[in-house]
This record gives sequence, structure tokens and C-alpha cells, in this order.
Amino acid sequence: MPEMQALAERLEAAVGGATFEGATPLSFSALKTYAPTAESLAGRQVATVGRRGKYLAIDFDGPRILVHLSQGGRVDVESPPKSTRPKFGVVRFLFDGRPSVLVKEFGTERKAGWWVLAEGDDGPLSGLGPEPFSDEFEELVLHGTDGRRVHTLLRKQSTVAGIGRGYTDDSLHRARLSPYASLTSLTAEERRRLVDSVRAVLTEGLEVERDRTGGLPTKVGDHWVVHNRHGTPCPVCGDGLRRVSYESYEVTYCPACQTGGKILADRRMSRLVR
Repeated sequence: MPEMQALAERLEAAVGGATFEGATPLSFSALKTYAPTAESLAGRQVATVGRRGKYLAIDFDGPRILVHLSQGGRVDVESPPKSTRPKFGVVRFLFDGRPSVLVKEFGTERKAGWWVLAEGDDGPLSGLGPEPFSDEFEELVLHGTDGRRVHTLLRKQSTVAGIGRGYTDDSLHRARLSPYASLTSLTAEERRRLVDSVRAVLTEGLEVERDRTGGLPTKVGDHWVVHNRHGTPCPVCGDGLRRVSYESYEVTYCPACQTGGKILADRRMSRLVR
């Protein structure tokens, strides 16, 4: 959420109110819709550039263009506008008298995508859960009966939109909760601590992200406290941070701060240690 919110604010400043000229697809599989077309929006004015969950939304006062960057997607604000076909390009959006906006994707997964939605069509947004600062999120955590582990709950976009893996690791570390603890196992005080920690971590992340300029650079997440920092000392207690590796991601935690000193076992090799 912090990266996408701050990026949406920068794009709003760059192209908000501009006349849309069209889109140049640079990756065959990235466009996820066939109607309406991007060309049908040419000549319309950008009402706002916003965000829902991890999706950027370019709103034309009814129809919208959504962009999801996935893990490897990045954005360049091109001033002056460009017409080249860059390596790793996904799509380029063109605006009259304003910079062009290039979406590109690094890595091999190729999961970044974009949608052109008619007025009233929520597309992939319809499957998103509540935002972390909403009353619905607070109700879910404080009074919910979801039996899943809190790490799964927080990073699952259909349950809570916009937190993701990095901020989940940092939030649970701040809340001093095991990533393998289930929501239903938490006390009322722990649930309150979890809500407050999530919101504090996201707020601090947004403050850092708002210091960026232009699009979204290659390096992101450089302000995470524990995520992807396994093997380094915990910033709170000095104990070594540990990780649990999965096929496509990993969980970082501090045994001393979060699990009572217990080492969490890799689920691919043995049963989980609670």
C-alpha cells in the first residue's frame, strides 16, 4: 500500500486532469480485458489517479484503467514522452502535453497486468478485502473468527487489501506475534496490538515512500525493518533474524521477540512449530 499510494499521488501530479491520448501495449499477455479498448478512452480527461489495494487506478470519471505491478513491475514517468519499445516493457500510457507513463516488469514471472474497465465494472477489485485503515479491517481483527494464521490473513488480498508480505513481516514483528499464530488464538490485547502495529508500519512506510520522485524505482522495500533481513541482528533485541522459505516467498521473524525463542520449521520439511 505505501508504494502504490505514494506512486498514485505522484502520477496524479504528473497526469491528473490531462487528456488521454492512448496506450501502447508492449507485452502481449499483460492486457487482461478486450472491451472496452484503451482507444475508446482517447480524448477523455483523467479525473483522478488513485489506488485500491495494490492496484493503480486511472479514472476517467466512469471508465478506468487499472494497473497491477505484481512483484517485478516498475513505473517510469517519461518527460519528455518517449516512443521507444524498451526491454521489459508492459505498456506505455500517453497524455496530451504531459509525460508518458511507462510500466515495465523485471524478472521472469511476467505477472504485471492492466485492465480497461467500463463504468460500473470493478474487474479484479471486486475480489479485494477491506483496506487496513478501514473500520471493516478493525472489526475483522478485533472480533473475527478466522482460524487462519495471521501472516496468511494479512497478506491475502481477498482478506485484507494492500499489506503484502514485507509489511506483514514488519507488522507482526512490531506486534510481537508469531507469524504462525492463528487469529482465533490471539487475546483481545494482542488483537488490538496487531491492528495498531499494521497501521503504524504502513503509515511510516508511506512517509518514506512520499520522499521519492518520479515513478517507482527498481529498488523498493529498502525501509523494511525485518523483511528480507534474515541473518542480521533484530533491531529490538539483537537476536538473529530467521526465515521460513516457501516456493515463491519467505517469512522473516525474530524468535526472541515473536515466538518465545522457538525456531519455526520449514513446512516443506517438517511439521510447523507453533
